[in-house]
Amino acid sequence: MSVPADLIERKEAHFVLWRPSASDEPPRLVIGRFQAGNPPQLADEQAFPLKPDAQKKGLWSIAASDCGLQSGHVYHYWFEVEDTNPQRQDPMPAKQVRCTDPAAYTVDWRLLAPPLPPPFTADDRQPAAVIKFENDRLLAADPGGEAAVFPDDPGPDTLPSNNDLVIYELPTAWSRSRGLGPGERGVGTFQDVLALIDEAASGANFAGVPALRAGYSYLVALGINALELLPAQDSFFKRTWGYDTAHFLAPDFELGFPDGNSWPTANSDLAKLVEGAHQHGIRFFIDVVMAFARQEAYQTIDFDDFYIEDPSDHQDDPDALTSGRGGDGHKEVRDGFGSTLFRYTRAVKMPVYDPISGNNMVLVPARGLMYSFITRWMRDFRVDGVRMDSIENVANWDFVGGFKDRARQLWQDRWQAAGLGAGADQRFLVVGEELSEPMQLLTQNRLDGLWNDSFRQLARAAILGESGPGEATFEWTVRKAIDCRLLGFTDGAQAVNYITSHDVEGFRRERLFNMLVSCGLHDLDLQKRIELAFVCLLTAVGIPMMLAGEEFADQHDLFDAQGHVSETGGKEVDPVDFTRADEPWRKLILDYVARLVRFRTTQPALAVNDTEFLHIDFNDGKRVLVWKRGSPGQDPVVVVANFSDFATQNALSDPRAEYVVNNWPATPPGRHWREVTQNRDVRPDQVGREPIFSWEAKVYTVA
Repeated sequence: MSVPADLIERKEAHFVLWRPSASDEPPRLVIGRFQAGNPPQLADEQAFPLKPDAQKKGLWSIAASDCGLQSGHVYHYWFEVEDTNPQRQDPMPAKQVRCTDPAAYTVDWRLLAPPLPPPFTADDRQPAAVIKFENDRLLAADPGGEAAVFPDDPGPDTLPSNNDLVIYELPTAWSRSRGLGPGERGVGTFQDVLALIDEAASGANFAGVPALRAGYSYLVALGINALELLPAQDSFFKRTWGYDTAHFLAPDFELGFPDGNSWPTANSDLAKLVEGAHQHGIRFFIDVVMAFARQEAYQTIDFDDFYIEDPSDHQDDPDALTSGRGGDGHKEVRDGFGSTLFRYTRAVKMPVYDPISGNNMVLVPARGLMYSFITRWMRDFRVDGVRMDSIENVANWDFVGGFKDRARQLWQDRWQAAGLGAGADQRFLVVGEELSEPMQLLTQNRLDGLWNDSFRQLARAAILGESGPGEATFEWTVRKAIDCRLLGFTDGAQAVNYITSHDVEGFRRERLFNMLVSCGLHDLDLQKRIELAFVCLLTAVGIPMMLAGEEFADQHDLFDAQGHVSETGGKEVDPVDFTRADEPWRKLILDYVARLVRFRTTQPALAVNDTEFLHIDFNDGKRVLVWKRGSPGQDPVVVVANFSDFATQNALSDPRAEYVVNNWPATPPGRHWREVTQNRDVRPDQVGREPIFSWEAKVYTVA
């Protein structure tokens, strides 16, 4: 491997704890074997003092071979350290506490550290880390000894390029419908997600849901070619949507512990999921939340070097405010949303061990943790793309750019290890979410792409017949939605477009079904607007992304006391209900969207930037816009979109009824036109002259 990762390499033979700040008490390794029981216990417990490295300041370790371990056995362990969390220091003095290895590859929440007296609470009991010892090496493994392996993973060059992607954003909080009552909420584990992809898998917790049935691949039928899991790193919380990471290098315990398992298998299950996705031509993206963490080990081990306690009380601290480089440049106090914010700006005062290079240097410790985190996930789980949460709250663009660069270097390593030449850059992507959409993140090469939240605003306004926020005309509302270059992007691979994202709190951010119902739309009118929105999404310049469930008009079920989606009601706990996909009217929408998705991923004209508006008609109450996608020499794609109540008179009864589109492209010799959404050929005498219907779009290409 050409990309250095010193701490990870040391972990192959040593138990290693990196703690930049000095402490009066040397840390200890507490290690033993898991013993099932009520509650489980740590059997054969031993404790070993860690030794400071004479050359590497802040690095403590002990060789695994010095711990009396037996080859082939799996061990559970903690580090015992002096607590540095300021929230627990007054009035109590520092205590020796057991905490999880901050670089643990596996955590086991079945076995928690012993309880401590106040001010410690039950939430402060951290889970044991898990490691396997074999042939004098420490190996990442599940508690049963299983490992992440890829016996049949296809080469990365078999995966789709960035401009061909359709991303499926998947939470793992799901539900089953139970008659007329509320749905039963549960965890969609890695095994359940695999069953959405691999027809040979049948799921675990949701095995009875038709979308996961054996012999069927829901996501292959839908046609998506990129899967983005909401944060799959281990979280302190029971399954919300994963936005409070506790253990960055470990896959989530719950996602790897399906009902019926005797022990968790998160590492091996995640590897099977990724390999299954690759075998079906689907890239695997991870969602990473790095602004803050909850119950993460460095909050105990070395709080002040890694975290800022309360930015509102320390606004002169260099890590207290947002970067101010998005939007109008105004800086605000960073918001941890109940969690604790990392430091990415203030460096240590003296040179200390760098977990990446292995040298002593002046550094920002949290950056080293995150560079180690992405190294583990890129190498061990073969990630093909990254989505970074809340760039402005991370609050340091230098770190954002460094993280992106490291992820890309690791991708290049994987590409070269497969013996491949050109083409790597087009098959990996690091995208950021910053809703003010500061284009400097792209022009300064800090990120490959951005979430294009403007598309959501513009497209939702358009399907309601309104001009978008700040737009003087309806025409430019549609134009800017369809061509992201009018918003400042320079290439479609820089913009991730979506109608709905997981961030469903606030005006017109909720699921599309709920928004349209609140606007008074029902039945066929509701279905038509949803289908119109998907035509815009899947024929616009940019990478389309859909929140799981939108393809069949899933809806919110959980709200706060005022009936709104909020942090305390619905935002991160409202589950996806895949059972709704079999309801007849929703099945019609699902089939419609699937036809468009398959078209989007296979049509070269939709993978380029070239866009031309051929026809604009706002006469007599009409709002009809026609756009063409494709470069010269490519088979064109023509979209006829009607954002109004107008419909061609007698369209269904008069064979001569027509709506004429000006400037229709010529039909190539020996070819004919085909309408995609209805999967039908167009009569030669009706090319560019077919009737149109209210709030409907048709998508044409030549065949």
